[in-house]
Amino acid sequence: MSDLNIYVEPQQPALPESGFELDPAHAALVITDPQIDFLSPGGAAWPVFGDSIRAHRTVAHIGELFDAAKLAGITVAVSPHYFYPTDKQWRFGDPLEKFMSAVGMFGRQGAYTTDGFAGSGADFLPAYRQHIHDGQTVIASPHKIVGPESNDLVLQLRKRGVNQVILAGMAANLCVEGHLRELIEQGFEVVVVKDATAGPRLPEGDGYLAALVNFRFLASAIWTTAEAVAHLATHTEHIVPEKILSTQRKAEGHGDEPQPQSAQICPEQRQR
Repeated sequence: MSDLNIYVEPQQPALPESGFELDPAHAALVITDPQIDFLSPGGAAWPVFGDSIRAHRTVAHIGELFDAAKLAGITVAVSPHYFYPTDKQWRFGDPLEKFMSAVGMFGRQGAYTTDGFAGSGADFLPAYRQHIHDGQTVIASPHKIVGPESNDLVLQLRKRGVNQVILAGMAANLCVEGHLRELIEQGFEVVVVKDATAGPRLPEGDGYLAALVNFRFLASAIWTTAEAVAHLATHTEHIVPEKILSTQRKAEGHGDEPQPQSAQICPEQRQR
């Protein structure tokens, strides 16, 4: 087997299937680091991650997952990455930390201020803000390296009765894989959406391809975005009429529920 062939989807997998079945009542979409520094051409990490993001259409696919999850009514959570001025007091760091510090990723002015946050590299990608700031999405406290051990994501999921996670975001071999491993250790079934993530491309290797191998060994299932949307749509069929009625009542000036936007947003609008 050549070095490149190890990344090809095996025609005859040696590992058994997990038997995973989506239970929307106990499932959540978790997106790691849906932030400007990763996902925007103007972001600090774009020179390292941009080629992979373009190749996998990561930005559009994450948007499609947000749309589908909101329409299906499942829990949605984001696990962001922030650094504060006091974090510069750290006395040591791994290569990833050194890189993030050098390029100024995810910088915040402080833990208790939003001064300078809007539109900064630490801010959420504008295309996703309508979903993240809808008053329903869980915005976990920040993780600091790659996993959720140092934030409240697991607590937030447990309190909502979640035991299944659909996982996507940035970056494949770093925060996505870090969250995958810890969520498994915490007893969650985890599905990874393989084309709603991306990885660094450096002389050290292609981070996405490295993660893909580990996803096959660890994840309860690996889906494409289209597959994830299809699974969620099975549940959505039962709740769409109620959402459509709510939208109509809102348009007629009745009721205070926010108008659902998931079904009406086209990819062109999402990129604006």
